[in-house]
Amino acid sequence: MAGTEPEPVTSPDQHKPGHRRAGQIGAVFVAVASLLMLCGNHRGNVENIWLIGIAAALLAIVIGDIILRRNGLRS
Repeated sequence: MAGTEPEPVTSPDQHKPGHRRAGQIGAVFVAVASLLMLCGNHRGNVENIWLIGIAAALLAIVIGDIILRRNGLRS
């Protein structure tokens, strides 16, 4: 059939809204918890680098999501 375009295939999860705010709060909570683990009983700095890196990545994702939604680039 010429002229008819196929409908996009979507999953049922794409039709129901998620809990965006709860995900952001959870990510910030995990970032803070990982930074609190710096005061542990480990000796090397490899663990510190990983903990700080994971916390920074989570916070960067949350901040990036907030900026993109404010600018209207994400729904």
